[in-house]
Parts: sequence; structure tokens; C-alpha cells
Amino acid sequence: MRLIGYARVSTEEQTPLPQSEALRTAGCTEIFEEHASGGDRARPKLTLVLERVQRGDTLVVVRIDRLARSLSHLLDVIEQLEAKGAFFRSLQDPIDTASPQGKFTLQVLGAAAEFERALIRERTKAGLASARDKGRIGGNPGLRARDPAALRKLRLAQQDGYMERLNRMAPDWVPHVRRLRPDMAWEDVLRIINAPLPRDRHWTQSRLLRAVKAYVRDGFLPDEVLGRAARRETDDRLPAIVAALRGADPDMTLQAICDRLEAMRERTPRGRTRWQPSSVKMLLERAEKLGLL
Repeated sequence: MRLIGYARVSTEEQTPLPQSEALRTAGCTEIFEEHASGGDRARPKLTLVLERVQRGDTLVVVRIDRLARSLSHLLDVIEQLEAKGAFFRSLQDPIDTASPQGKFTLQVLGAAAEFERALIRERTKAGLASARDKGRIGGNPGLRARDPAALRKLRLAQQDGYMERLNRMAPDWVPHVRRLRPDMAWEDVLRIINAPLPRDRHWTQSRLLRAVKAYVRDGFLPDEVLGRAARRETDDRLPAIVAALRGADPDMTLQAICDRLEAMRERTPRGRTRWQPSSVKMLLERAEKLGLL
């Protein structure tokens, strides 16, 4: 029955301290602070909060826009909390999903906030169109003129932003790539990476390869990870996958490996969808004989 606080600001220049103080005053025993855009759903600290929340806990924010900037994202977070038997509270709105009235108020305020942002976007577009009609063109003059220095500066800024995003997500994929490549095919590496992640943080193979190439280029990963995977016998594939899961977490139980394999939609040696610890144990023994552990 804990109160867990979440404070968010959009830029590094802003400070979440006022929000944290309000959350602490409200009785929050844990407070997570994050610098991220409200439109970005893949926020590491928010993901961590949703993983830490347990049955009976309440996630607390100062205002609902600190949690989400769209009604769909807001309701998605609420659904994740409800699935765990947890609740949501906003201090300044006020909203508390522990009651039916609180849930209804949450949806009304979320829809109103999204409608207000839509109006702001429309007014901005109208203002830009009016400025263009009067001969005023916004944007960077250097980019409009295709100035090489301005274009180079833009490319560097985009590259820096991309690498910063990759660095935030690196714990999700770098250890697996470093450990499994090139011994395992990209398709299987991808499924192992995605299995423990929420769906909105899943990687595609093309996106993963782009990230790996960027890390190889900058020296964060060795060239060997991009090598061609050796052809593996069909009978060795499942032991290799099970060995990879155990290698990522040596303390993972047989049942936890079963759950992970089912999340990956990997079929058993007999083609079934439900895994049993005995099957995993057999594959681990085979993996040990093959020298995969």
C-alpha cells in the first residue's frame, strides 16, 4: 500500500524539485524524477515505475500532463496499473482511480487537455499560413539556402540526438548483442531482446541493426557482432536459445525461462505452445553438452 511519485520535466534546464516536494508532502515514499518529453512514451523512468508498482500501490503525479500528453497514452498507463491492481492519483486535478468518480473525471480531463492541445496546434498552423501569405518564411535561412555548413550542423545534431536515445535504451539490447552475436541469428537475438520488454518498446530487426552499426562505428561494440551467423543445426537451436536466456540471468528459474519462451512464442520440441520446466531442464542439459553454457 505504497504511494509512489513520478515527476517529469521536459528539458535539462528545468528542475523537477517543486514536483518532488509536493509528492513528498503528499506522502510518497518513493519518487522517480525524469527529464523527457511528455510526447515520448518510451521513458525509462516511467517504465521502471510501472514495473515497480505492485497490487494496492498508488502512482501519484502533481498533474496529469506530467504523466501523459495524450488521452490514449494516459488510458494505456491506467490500464497497466489496473492490471496490477494498482491505482492512480493526480494532486492538482484532483483524480483518484480508486473510485468510479475518479476514473470518470480522469477521462474527461484527459480528453479536455488533448482537445486544448489540438486547438493550439490549429492556431499555430493558421499563424504560420498567415505569415507565409505576407511573405515571411520561418525556419533556418541556412537550411533554406542549402548552405553546406548549416546542413552539416543539422546532421551532427540529429546524430547526437539519435545516439542519446540509443544510450538511454542500451541496457535493453547491448548486453544481448555483445553476448549472442554472431553465434546466434538476428531473428532469435531480436526475440530474446523483446521478450521482457513492454510492447511499446519492442525493437524491429532493421531498427536493431541500425543501432548496432552505430555502436560499432563509434567503437562501443566490436566489429564481430555484425559477422554472418554460422548455420546451426535444427536440433541445436532451442538449446542455444535456452542457454542464452540462462546466460543473461544465471539465477532465472526454470519456470521463468518457460514464461520467457512463451512470451517469445517459441514452441516446445514437440510443437506445443505451453512449456514445462522439465523440457527446459532437458534443453539446458543438452546446451551444456554442446558447450553453449
